[in-house]
Amino acid sequence: MKKENRIRLLIQAGCGFFEAIGKAALARGKLDDTDTRGRVFFRVGLNYNDQRAYGPRDQGRETDVMRYSIFGKTGYRVSSLGFGAMNLPGVPLEQAREALNYALDQGINYIDTAAGYRNSEEIIGECISHRRSEYFLATKTSKRDYKTAKEEIERSLVRMKTDCIDLLQIHYVNKVEEYQAAMAEEGAYRAALEMKEKGYIRYIGITGHRPDLLARWIKKEQFDQVLFHLNLAQPFALDELIPELTRLNMGKTAMKPLSGGFIQPVAKAIRYPFSQDVHVILSGMVSKAEVEENIAAMREEVGHAERAELERLAADLGGHNCRRCNYCSCPVEIAIPDIMISSQIRKTFGLLPKGDGFYQNNKEKILSCADHEPCKEKPLCEPMCPYHLPMREVVMGAADYYKVSGMA
Repeated sequence: MKKENRIRLLIQAGCGFFEAIGKAALARGKLDDTDTRGRVFFRVGLNYNDQRAYGPRDQGRETDVMRYSIFGKTGYRVSSLGFGAMNLPGVPLEQAREALNYALDQGINYIDTAAGYRNSEEIIGECISHRRSEYFLATKTSKRDYKTAKEEIERSLVRMKTDCIDLLQIHYVNKVEEYQAAMAEEGAYRAALEMKEKGYIRYIGITGHRPDLLARWIKKEQFDQVLFHLNLAQPFALDELIPELTRLNMGKTAMKPLSGGFIQPVAKAIRYPFSQDVHVILSGMVSKAEVEENIAAMREEVGHAERAELERLAADLGGHNCRRCNYCSCPVEIAIPDIMISSQIRKTFGLLPKGDGFYQNNKEKILSCADHEPCKEKPLCEPMCPYHLPMREVVMGAADYYKVSGMA
């Protein structure tokens, strides 16, 4: 028998086994409650071999509450909090190992990375591949053509030390021409589909920063999941995308609850997407302390009064209307989306250290906007924006931050 066929048979057998294990786990779990979005709350006391990708590892004691829901038509029971591994390459390997294993111990069973996140895939392979049956593994390819996408997927399998990727996402698709290239006859989607048919991928998703376009692109039902922004400063997926995902019974993964380190307080930031109709909130974490902080923020369900408060706050903080599509380009290299998205946050709550660091590191560029001669009459960035936003006005207004913070 060919090696490829042996791997396929093993994967197919494994899928059926995981499904049976999941049903048994749910039957034995002590069901506490189910909310209006179908999330199940239960404390799990299972043997190690029983939990697989459906619940936390039993450590001889009752674990903290972790919420789970069925991940759309995939049928997987995933944790409401997912581990975003993008920033792990920036910390010592042992710190990354501790964070990842602690997350699994606490019941987080959704791990997300990408081929383009430096050596993040290798870190996952090194640190938790021995616990592969305990988590739903998602990665991404940003390639648009068949050949390079297939090569990248094959490398991802090796790097993460796995025979099967649960979810392969076509990454960072923000423009129509990018989507068309990926979906063409010789595009990246064909590579993903072929790898799925061979048993190396279970499901195919798409990621992007244009919720309006994503809502259109998923109508042909070629994808199983979408990864999108959803936070207090970017609530735009609620308009069209999330309702369409729900209608199609697709996996809903919300990313950047802190908007890349700008939104505080952390608990309030996490609880906003937690109050919405999503399956997984993907939070970038690099330490045990950050895992604990994120879990604590999601321990209690969001009540009606709190949800109403969060909705009002999102309407205010999202008033900038920037989707971070990155269509804009600044001649003095200002990161315009970061300025736009943080414009209301910094006035209302101030910034987290990472956000404050962004302003400190970009002070010279931001202050130069007002004096850049080619943009004085007509800003070069604004015609590029599909939402026709007043970007130069907001960037120039950011100069006030230096006066308030004493950095002027």
